Amino acid sequence: MRKDDVQHVFLIGAKSLGAYGGYETFINKLTEYHQNNKRIQYHVACKANGDGSMDPYKTVGTQVINDHEFIYHNAQCFRIRIPEKFGPAQAIYYDMAALKKSCEIIRKDKIEHPIVYIMACRIGPFIRHYYHKIHKLGGRVFLNPDGHEWMRAKWSKPIRKYWKISEQMMVKWSDLVICDSKTIEKYIHECYDRKEIRGRNPKTTFIAYGADLRPSKLVDNSEKLTNWYKEKGLKKKEYYLVVGRFVPENSFEIMIREFMRCKSKKDFALITNVNEKFLNELEEKLHFKADKRIKFVGTVYDQELLKKIRENAYAYFHGHTVGGTNPSLIEALGSTNLNLLIDVEFNKEVAEDCALYWGRQKGALAKLIDKVDFMSEDKIKEMGEKAKRRVQENYTWEKISKEYEEIFLNNQINPLY
Repeated sequence: MRKDDVQHVFLIGAKSLGAYGGYETFINKLTEYHQNNKRIQYHVACKANGDGSMDPYKTVGTQVINDHEFIYHNAQCFRIRIPEKFGPAQAIYYDMAALKKSCEIIRKDKIEHPIVYIMACRIGPFIRHYYHKIHKLGGRVFLNPDGHEWMRAKWSKPIRKYWKISEQMMVKWSDLVICDSKTIEKYIHECYDRKEIRGRNPKTTFIAYGADLRPSKLVDNSEKLTNWYKEKGLKKKEYYLVVGRFVPENSFEIMIREFMRCKSKKDFALITNVNEKFLNELEEKLHFKADKRIKFVGTVYDQELLKKIRENAYAYFHGHTVGGTNPSLIEALGSTNLNLLIDVEFNKEVAEDCALYWGRQKGALAKLIDKVDFMSEDKIKEMGEKAKRRVQENYTWEKISKEYEEIFLNNQINPLY
């Protein structure tokens, strides 16, 4: 195979290759499924320090070249060190430094027709410069816009405005926008078709996020699981579960408030990285510490243990409201039989009739909990089987990786200049 038959793809925006978050899991799975594909060569930017960084010297399966480069899943990974003095602006610095390094690699190795795939819309005010630079090197810019970052409650009004402007500019200076949700794809066209971006509407496509349907390797009497249950005061099928970031837009206030109102004798286990400020605000509003059923159980980074905890939950709550195809929702549909989702378009697109839905109004979720508490085992099992079929048909990593292969190897998407 000739060198120029290989499609080089630079992946920018994730912290590492691993299970730290959605983008990290995506890159880990994409490179894993394509590691023997001779037609695609991945180049992955990774953080060298800070939250989510990956130490190649301690990661099984890596081939370390030097302190700045390593190979994992046959992907050529390059590390970016981030000055911690930048605070919240670290992510912007990281993306820009990763793009600069990508251009250096493309120029140095004389790589032809590279694709630079940027995840998230953090660097809109600076993207035009890199877009032209990549095009001059014969490359194309692809974008995954993620969800509605500008709607997240954690951001102040000026920062939300920045995110919205940044999103608009990222869409404007991309050759292809890859949306992991049809709802997000629809939103991109509704917002930006009118803008007549560079003389045409944005070009988009839909490729979903994936999930692993394999059951946990742990069994119910495994020491790791039984010790965790004992430590947290939980029992199999005797707890409702939520897994997710502890932020307002994930509906923690509604879920806690409604569980306090319901009559269930089961527990409510919250696997999350607790934000003390937000936790104290909720305690002042709800006084949930008086309800012994509500248990903040910390984070679980052991993926086999987390999968087993999902499988053994009586039901799973999903309160995400601003994302696209949310990874934790697909994982729940693939693991937990009974899923109770907040009624927003993103969630209905993914789960369809494989889950039950609740609204934000007072009493809605509490009423649903009291109802499903007495649902028959056969009905719960039936819903679980339907959910797993839904994931198997639409959200497997095998399917997702094939769709990405087709996009990356399809040379019909031409740069505008």
